[in-house]
Parts: sequence; structure tokens; C-alpha cells
Amino acid sequence: MSNEVASKLPKDFIWGFATASFQIEGSTNVDGRGKSIWDDFSKQPGKTLDGRDGDIATDSYRLWKEDLALLVQYGVKSYRFSIAWSRVIPLGGRNDPVNPKGIEFYSKLIDALIENGITPFVTLYHWDLPQALHERYGGWLNKDEIVQDYVRYSRVCFEAFGDRVKHWLTMNEPWCISILGYGRGVFAPGRSSDRDRSPEGDSSTEPWIAGHSVILSHAYAVKLYREEFKSAQGGQIGITLNGDWAMPYDDNPQNVEAAQHALDFAIGWFADPIYLGHYPEYMKQTLRDRLPEFTQEELIVVKGSSDFYGMNTYTTNLCRAGGDDEFQGFTEYTFIRPDGTQLGTQAHCAWLQDYPQGFRDLLSYLWKRYRMPIYVTENGFAVKDENSKPIEQALLDHDRVQYFKGTTSALIGAVLEDGVDIRAYFPWSFLDNFEWADGYTTRFGVTYVDYETQKRYPKESAKFLVKWFKDNIESDEQPYYQQPPTVSQINNFSGSPLDNLSGPAMIQGLKA
Repeated sequence: MSNEVASKLPKDFIWGFATASFQIEGSTNVDGRGKSIWDDFSKQPGKTLDGRDGDIATDSYRLWKEDLALLVQYGVKSYRFSIAWSRVIPLGGRNDPVNPKGIEFYSKLIDALIENGITPFVTLYHWDLPQALHERYGGWLNKDEIVQDYVRYSRVCFEAFGDRVKHWLTMNEPWCISILGYGRGVFAPGRSSDRDRSPEGDSSTEPWIAGHSVILSHAYAVKLYREEFKSAQGGQIGITLNGDWAMPYDDNPQNVEAAQHALDFAIGWFADPIYLGHYPEYMKQTLRDRLPEFTQEELIVVKGSSDFYGMNTYTTNLCRAGGDDEFQGFTEYTFIRPDGTQLGTQAHCAWLQDYPQGFRDLLSYLWKRYRMPIYVTENGFAVKDENSKPIEQALLDHDRVQYFKGTTSALIGAVLEDGVDIRAYFPWSFLDNFEWADGYTTRFGVTYVDYETQKRYPKESAKFLVKWFKDNIESDEQPYYQQPPTVSQINNFSGSPLDNLSGPAMIQGLKA
């Protein structure tokens, strides 16, 4: 019996699927929602690969009960979703009115998740800054204003939802907010020094300013939570950072050093101040006076401002010294080994190949460097040309299943053999959705969405993951997979004797 226990994840291990508000909700001008920076940006010609925007997405603002039924069907323990700032405070600012309809929507979703035994895991900011704040003072480029407005927004959410939400993420992927939004200009608000891409922006300074503002906004929101809410609400709060494993191209010392430089710019930029109390030395040497400095007062707030390490990761890059890309720490990335072979299976996106050992190596690196419990809040794969396949073929997503076979094996190996403290795993994504600059051409979902009908179809990867967690978590109440309750059944259960039932009991109660 002890051997069996030792071969499984602990029973309190959290798993589920993840989404983001702008990628799934749609209903962008409904019930008082204000514009986010992605509303207008995605409508500009050439900003998305297929020319489509997020006005409908997967229509989840209207179809959230169908989504809930599917989550119940999958038997997930948790659901990671984000709140749209401009749905809660349409103009975004600290003196702007709160939208009761926005509060009501997320409150109903949270209640329904809990009633079905699903733990809400809530992201406060997943790239959808209120457009009004960008126009008013430049958004993330104005530290003094944005920190105050973000902290007020956080307060509204803690007050409205914190009695039920015990897992908070302040920010999703600050690197993407900063580099893709203010450096490369491929994400909203699309600022860049490249005048073919953007009429405004300075890629040499703005990404570092934006990143600094994001860190401080996160830290002061955490300070607020810990001082005014944590003792009564009893939750955890932290940040989630993106960053892929950087592997030296070969054993040449310059390439070994280059891999660390890549990690410094991709991960250390945010993780080092938050967990260690300073920016990486290599970043300071490279950027000099372009990298903003924290005051002593700010640094006291920043250091230790996350209860865990939130980790979004997808791939591994082979790293060589050289190149002119400052955003990569002047490191060249490749998937081609010295012998000419590819690192792994190629995804639909050029930046992603399947290499599970890199996932395990990154987990170990983060654990050794920061010594914080790790919550894997995103990890996933986009199957090549999946969008052009008939639905029947797309549901047989072999390459995605292989990807998750690799990462789940690496995950359990990291926990049981390497001693890494991993508390959660959220594959990206619950649904195919609006994939930012890729529009709808790239699909990361474990659930296929037919955008013409908005019908959802579980893929083989969803079935694999549901079964894997059933088999690999030490628990009496296992995830399971069966036909979902109907939406009318979901509609009718609230307030009934079924309120206290969850998981299989909930399903059986609905079927009875």
C-alpha cells in the first residue's frame, strides 16, 4: 500500500483547465462592460492572422452554464479563469464607478463552480487593460497612476469574491504584457519602435518601464490582500510568470552562459525581484539606466510578494550565444540540434515543440532557485493544421495527447523523484478560443469549439488528462468522465437539496 501511495500525487493536488476572459467571453458591449485594449487592437487590419476579433470568441459570457456542465463532466478539481477588469470597472480608474452587472456575472460563476465541487482559481489580470486607462495616462507606462488603479480594482474583487475565492493570481505573464505589448508591438496596445507596425512606441525603454509597473501593481495588490483580507478570507495570492526552459546548444561555455542569460531575461526579470529582492545582474549590466530601479520602500513591498511560484511554460529552446535580440538576452533560439535533428514534434506555432524533459528540468531549476511551491498554471500544445481538419479528425489530437503524456510523466517524476513541491497543474486550454494575434487559426483547447455553432466537443486529450489524474492522484474521490448534465438540469439545481453535492454525487443527483 505504501508503494502505491508513493507513486501518486497527494490527494490535495489541484488540477483543472484554464481560460482567460477576453479569449472566451465575447459579449464585449453587453451589460455595461467597457472596452479593453484588445477590443480595438484586434479590429485593426493586420493585427490578427485571420482578421477576426474577440467580439464573440467562444460566447462564454452567454454559454457559461454549458461550460460549467462540461467542467462537471470532466470531473476537474479546479477551474482557472480571469476577470475582465473593464467588465467590473468599465473605465478602470480608482474613482470610476463599479459595474454591478459585471460583479453579478462573476459571482454567479463562482457560486456555480463551488456548488459543483470545483475550486475557482482566479486571475485578476490577463492582458485586457481597460482602454480608458491607456488613453487617460498611458496605462502600464505610468507607474504612479496604474499602481493605484490596479490596487483599487483588486480591492473591488477581494471585497466582492474573496469570501469564496481562495486562490488568486494577480497577473498573467508580465513578460508578454511588456515585450509583446510595448516592445515587439504584436499584442495590445501594439507599441513598438517599428514604424511599419506602430506609429508610437520606443522598444528600447517602454517594455522595461511597463514591466516595472506590473511588478509594483502586483506587489501592492498583494500587500493590500495580506493586510486587509487574508486573515478573514484565508486565501493565497501570487503571480504567474511565463518562461520556457533554456538548454545550452552544446557544452561550449559561451552557450551554457547564453542559456542562463535567456532565463534571466525571460524569467529572472520578474521572479528575481519578487522572490530574491533584485533584478538579475545580467539584466542590469545589459540595460543599465534603461532598467528602472525600485526605491527601498518599494523593494520591501516587492520582495516576498507571492505565496507561490505560478508557472506558465510550453516548450524548450536550444540556446546559442549571439544574436541581436535584446528581449532574449542576446541569445539565439533554435530547435535544431547540432546533429541536425529537431528537438521534438513541431506544433502549429513556430515557437513550440514538444520536449518533456525540458519541462522537468525547468521545474527543478525554479524549485532550486526560488524554493517556492509551484503551481503550473498553463501548459499546452497546438496541433499543426488542426483548424483546417474536419472536426472528426481534429478530435483525434494525437500530437497533443503525446505532449501531455510527456509533461504529466515529467510532472510526477519531478514531484516523486526530484522532490519538487508542485501543488497544481492547469493544462491550457479548456476550450479552443481567440488565440490573441493568431486569431482563431491556432487551437490549444482540449475541447474543440465549432465557431459556427459554438458547440463543444471533447478531444482525445481531454479524455487522456481526465483519466490520467484519476489514476495518479491519491484520493477516494477521483475525477471521472461521463455524459454531462443538460443545461436545464444545471439551471434547476441551484437552491435545491443538491446544493451540497459535488462531483459524482452532483451528476447522479441531476440524473435521478
